[in-house]
Amino acid sequence: MSNTTSDLRSRLLRLSEPIAAILRCTQYTPQESSKVSTKDILLSLLPNSSSPRLINEEDSHASIKNLALACALLSSSRSSTHELLSWIPENLSVAGESAFCEISREHFSDFPENNDEKLEESVVDSGKTRLVIELLPIVLPDLKGRIEESSTAKNSDAEDVSAAMARKPVGYAILAAHQLRWFVTQVEKPNLAKFCNLVIPCALTALDHWSPQVKGQGMISLIHLARNVSSGDLSLYGEVVLDACCQNIVSDDEIWIHVVELSVLLVTKIHQNNPRSPWYERIMNEMLGHLERQPRNKERRIAWLRFIEPLFDALGLFLLAHFRRIFPLFFQWMHSDDAETVLLVLERLETVVKLTWIRNSPVIPRLVEELVTLYKQSSMRKERDEIRHLILRILTLLRKCKSLQFESAWSKYQEDPNLSTVGEFIWTSSS
Repeated sequence: MSNTTSDLRSRLLRLSEPIAAILRCTQYTPQESSKVSTKDILLSLLPNSSSPRLINEEDSHASIKNLALACALLSSSRSSTHELLSWIPENLSVAGESAFCEISREHFSDFPENNDEKLEESVVDSGKTRLVIELLPIVLPDLKGRIEESSTAKNSDAEDVSAAMARKPVGYAILAAHQLRWFVTQVEKPNLAKFCNLVIPCALTALDHWSPQVKGQGMISLIHLARNVSSGDLSLYGEVVLDACCQNIVSDDEIWIHVVELSVLLVTKIHQNNPRSPWYERIMNEMLGHLERQPRNKERRIAWLRFIEPLFDALGLFLLAHFRRIFPLFFQWMHSDDAETVLLVLERLETVVKLTWIRNSPVIPRLVEELVTLYKQSSMRKERDEIRHLILRILTLLRKCKSLQFESAWSKYQEDPNLSTVGEFIWTSSS
């Protein structure tokens, strides 16, 4: 420690006092059903003048850890709409973030040359990151245990969930999951790789929880991890992490976007040079099956279309095996009312054509027909120019890669006066 225990105690009191003052003045009535008071939890984590005096270094670490956990909750409220955190005002979040930065600076100020051996020399940056790294081995096991307290076994029914909630209100797990996310996302590459053995078990515990709010925070933590570590760092945990993704593909609307992003990110990183990996087929089939059951769910299709591109790129020609399921969805979504879906479908469709050249597929006549129909329908849309530009690019690609099939399919539109300029553009661009 950089200070004596008495100095540290006075500093922690000074830093936490603005938080405590705002917290006491903030109106908060916890939901009766939650049985958890975030305000009480925050106050219990802050040091106060009646707290026991710090006796040794272990007590000092515990006091810093508690203040850090409080700051993590306050900062997490910025990105959460959950009732346990949404009541926290902006000035309280700012106070928490300022206190954490200040205690970080003071914690390391006396030993600026003391670069923790866990840090890469080139990234010994702010005291904030260094303190988070120092706290991760202490904090993450505690958070994992708190999440587990209200967990249930896999395939549990409603009675099991009720029993778990009676044992420990789920609110504690939700708050712990938000703290998990905050701590993990404060560290980036290359330092985060050194904590895979701590982050992954804790995040997987969150993914195994029955609460969507807990699952979602675990997914966001793993997404951040996957972006900041190498495939080699993840290799030891590849099978179990990918299995957890598959188990969660059938999830609530609010976290579908996270499970799609995470699944695509992990499988393309762990098996980036192996499109024959059974994980590609399993993840793709799980997702397509889910989309087929809810094809009109706008949020789910947009999330999938937005994040699926890297998986398409990794599969390459192996996408042909999924044509019979992908194209019926594309054909339906191409005529959606919302422009975002239409544009995303056309972008993904262009990718599929480039990667596969639609080899040995009977889909060409139907595809040309649907694109022509959409071209005409788009005349009254605000996004007409963007839609038509993509359609022309796809039609041109189709003529380049499947000239005879394309020309056969296009023959019935040759006399259409509304498509004369389209035909000229395609033939000129693909010649």
